[in-house]
Amino acid sequence: QVQLRESGGGLVQPGGSMRLSCAASGTIFGIEGMAWHRQAPGKQREFVAVFTGDGNTYYADSVKGRFTIARDNAKNTVYLQMNSLTPEDTAVYYCKADRVWGLGSPSPTDYWGQGTQVTVSS
Repeated sequence: QVQLRESGGGLVQPGGSMRLSCAASGTIFGIEGMAWHRQAPGKQREFVAVFTGDGNTYYADSVKGRFTIARDNAKNTVYLQMNSLTPEDTAVYYCKADRVWGLGSPSPTDYWGQGTQVTVSS
């Protein structure tokens, strides 16, 4: 069974930085894309950034230039470096692994982590 576990959330002051990590565990043969999404209180979950299987990165306009996504394929881990944080970045951040080939999976499957809270406040 594939599982995703996020870490690194917490409280940070406006203008500060924070780094999130997400590790996929289980018997994994391949992961197409690894992404971050977030959900603020009272809002729908939204896309933040993705690191595709062919090495491309894409960002939501709201975080472009402030957030950087990185990926370590050997560790099945994705990171999100967040700089110049504002209160509008406060949300639960979710990791997503797209099209995962795992042991026992007849077809590629998407997985979500349980989320980690990021609060930007003074």
